[in-house]
Amino acid sequence: MNYHVKKTGSDLNPGTEDKPFLTISKAAYVAKPGDVITVHEGVYREWVSPRCGGTSSQRIIYQAAEGENVVISGAEVITDWVKDGDIWKTVIDNSFFGNFNPYNEVLFGDWLFTRDRVFHLGEVYLNGRAMYEAVSLDGVRNPVRNEKSFEPDFSLYTWYAEVDDKYTTIYANFHGEDPTKGNVEINVRRFCFWPEKPGVNYITVRGFTMKQAATQWAPPTALQEGLIGPHWAKGWIIENNTISDSKCCGISLGKEESTGQNEWTTLFTKMGHQREQEVIFRALNKDWSRDNIGGHIVRNNHIYNCGQAGIVGHLGCVFSLVENNHIHHIRYKREFEGAEVGGIKFHAAIDTIIRNNIIHDSFRGVWLDWQAQGTRVTGNIMFGNDSEDMLVEVSHGPTMIDHNLFLSEHAFKTLSHSCALVHNLIAGTISVGQEPRRHTPYHVPHSTSVAGMTNFAGGDDRYYNNIFLRKKNDERSDEPHLESFFGNDPLKPEDINPFTQAFMAYPVGTAVYNEYPGADDEKPWERMKRIFAAGPMPQKPKVQEEKKDNKDEEGKPAYASLSGMTPLAVYIENNVYFNRALAYKKEKGARLYDDSAVEYTIDRDNKKVIIEITKPELLVESAGDIITTEKLGAGFHTEQLFEKPDGTPYCFDTDFFGNPRTDGAICGPFQVKEKKRFEFSFEH
Repeated sequence: MNYHVKKTGSDLNPGTEDKPFLTISKAAYVAKPGDVITVHEGVYREWVSPRCGGTSSQRIIYQAAEGENVVISGAEVITDWVKDGDIWKTVIDNSFFGNFNPYNEVLFGDWLFTRDRVFHLGEVYLNGRAMYEAVSLDGVRNPVRNEKSFEPDFSLYTWYAEVDDKYTTIYANFHGEDPTKGNVEINVRRFCFWPEKPGVNYITVRGFTMKQAATQWAPPTALQEGLIGPHWAKGWIIENNTISDSKCCGISLGKEESTGQNEWTTLFTKMGHQREQEVIFRALNKDWSRDNIGGHIVRNNHIYNCGQAGIVGHLGCVFSLVENNHIHHIRYKREFEGAEVGGIKFHAAIDTIIRNNIIHDSFRGVWLDWQAQGTRVTGNIMFGNDSEDMLVEVSHGPTMIDHNLFLSEHAFKTLSHSCALVHNLIAGTISVGQEPRRHTPYHVPHSTSVAGMTNFAGGDDRYYNNIFLRKKNDERSDEPHLESFFGNDPLKPEDINPFTQAFMAYPVGTAVYNEYPGADDEKPWERMKRIFAAGPMPQKPKVQEEKKDNKDEEGKPAYASLSGMTPLAVYIENNVYFNRALAYKKEKGARLYDDSAVEYTIDRDNKKVIIEITKPELLVESAGDIITTEKLGAGFHTEQLFEKPDGTPYCFDTDFFGNPRTDGAICGPFQVKEKKRFEFSFEH
């Protein structure tokens, strides 16, 4: 059945093209597998909650009519404003909000760090722009500029709400704008497109503008709300949409409520990572498997102006494809912060592919947390991100990271094992850390079944055929330094305590691994085998004093660290280092240059990223082996090969554009032998 929805229709109609429905919700109520719902021009102020899902062979498709602007909004226009001195106010009967009043709902959840003040889920929008919630009425009458915001001037446009048993009163400072002209909206709905119940499978949503949803903070240990999302289902396609102004998350591929709901914050009886472990095992004991969950496609969407994440997901993002999305200005207001913020923030992205996305001007670009096993991040362009372009946290891999352009000041941070970086252009800092306190799962390859758990000594990373591009005239010291987890703030020795998550960092390059064993060093298990073969262990081990020359009692390198753990070996070969970028001291085939063969420009006026190959001869010199699964091997703990999510081997014999690599693989994303200029548009 082909249903139609128009603003001139009626929900008493049969939903045909000549007698359309008035609301998308009516179509969502009657739709069955194989049905197509075409929505025509207009603003639909409703929460679309599909009642029925499709099947793998008969999807239910919701689509905007071709060439028509179809908007689904979680907000309503308010014109009933009156002057209150230099500001305005409106008094709204609470019945207007039904059973959900976002101005009476507090932002709350595990790993939300902003606790010194209260935020509510509601927003006030002036000409489509979300204003800033004040702490008190005085903050509306006398607003203070937020210098951290991406829009500090607009941060003076403030609002404040008071809610009692009958009424919600909203005060707002519009700075000369007249809100009675229909240019002001307020949040009313939590979602735009979201099934009320889990298990609504195989739905396609395409071509819509969706905005202004009052979503709650979405940690991995609670229901992860999004402006749109499958709500714990299988096989959704979300494509060609414009998604903006979600209080927290734009798209959620995350978990549902029954496996855990903020128990760390509400009960305070166990640590957060233990609660997250429990969530995973509860999900496994229910229906978390390839047959039931994940396998989504999120592509060609424009996602921006969301307070927490452009795309979020825990468990529900498994076996998915996220490609060709433009994600930017996430946490752009810089109002609240926590551990779940990024353009893409996934936990347990098992066999998930993140490719060809442009992610910029967000807190983090891509943040893979826990169980990034079989995950591939490829062909993405990232720049202007505050903390770093990519973080892999407490995962045992293997995680494949190839052919990306990492152009932010901080490029890559790892608190994990078994990441492989191949053919990337890396223009920012790399930092590495260890984590003895948290044990996280690793899985049977290409499955959600848990194979084991362990903590993080670090290492087992691979770096092959990358370009490291330091800024010209970089005056930073070439010595290592310690950085914080959030914001990469420099740490001093007195800042370090048992609870500090510190990362070692250098300027651009792989020298951050200098104290890690290399491919040719004796492995920890080899050393233990040798010790046991020598005879019985002594009854009382000797107390080993600190060695100033960084050697152990046998004269072998002592790979000591802040945690005291011995990291795994790293495998670093045939990378190119420009503008005095720093190489791992044991690297084979490293090429170091005082100048550069590559230049890049972020042209914000014309919305372009420009890459220029100025001295191709320096790159041609770097040509080396084609990198394959055979070369990459297997992750140490998972014992899973670095292979594609479908289980087939990698062979990087083509470049960023799909051009063949003949006569050797040139370092970096592009197989170039002559001067070239590449332009990538980020205009949407």
